[in-house]
Amino acid sequence: MKFGTLYSYWNKDWDCEPQEYATLIERLAGLGFDILEVSADHVYKMTENELLQLREKCEQYKMLITTNSGPAPEYDLASANPQVRARGIDYFRTILEKMVILQSPTLAGAIYSYWPCDFVNTDKQLAWDRSIEAMKAIAETAENVGITIALEVLNRNETYIMNTCEEGIAYCERVGSKAVKILLDTYHMNIEEDNLAQAVKTAGNWLGHLHVGECNRKLPGMNNSIDWPALGAALHEIGYDKGVVMEPFLLTGGAVAQSIRVWRDLSTQANDADMDRYIGESLQFLRTTFAKK
Repeated sequence: MKFGTLYSYWNKDWDCEPQEYATLIERLAGLGFDILEVSADHVYKMTENELLQLREKCEQYKMLITTNSGPAPEYDLASANPQVRARGIDYFRTILEKMVILQSPTLAGAIYSYWPCDFVNTDKQLAWDRSIEAMKAIAETAENVGITIALEVLNRNETYIMNTCEEGIAYCERVGSKAVKILLDTYHMNIEEDNLAQAVKTAGNWLGHLHVGECNRKLPGMNNSIDWPALGAALHEIGYDKGVVMEPFLLTGGAVAQSIRVWRDLSTQANDADMDRYIGESLQFLRTTFAKK
């Protein structure tokens, strides 16, 4: 397994310029990480030169980039509007093409619709039919360029489309592409799954990416609300050897906290050095806990 974190851990806003990503790569490498997870929308907007410079930085520090998308409504693959779906297909095809330049192997997130959902329309069957048709078109591009699409299973407060591992698998089976897998996230699983370790076992080879965090979005190991040893054992049982990426959200104030609903400081008023120490300790916790016994 390779271990990483989402880029926004230290940030209060979702924005991140290419040079900021370069600095993050150095920072994470110094802390011992293997993966930096970046925003798909940022990749979409980067020039070829910016992508090449970022790739060079990754090569220098032996850092892998994974790409994360919480699509805006204008790219909703489940939309009743065919023009919106077509726009979404073009959007993700462009992202996949740019990921090739960046040598990013995984496109992860709620790509099947948009995030966060406003629940104005909740006809799941129709949403699935439209979304799956569009996903097949994107999957063809993903197969051609050798990138895995990992569809994130979200809790009921963020989507109605897929809330459990079994629903995610059923969706992927209908897409029918070797490039399309599921993404499980311990935060969402803690709300929706009866047993997190069993959900991982159920996923088996369908598991293409994993997000980790405590049930209140703290760093793994901060309060042990998750049975991490059982989760690690389940990952080894299915032979999982892909990305384990933290999605921690400790800071209040700003666009990130607004989106994630962080209304109180979870960092104990940490400064930058404290934040580095917290995430470094969490990385060591995961490496130790998920080590093969």
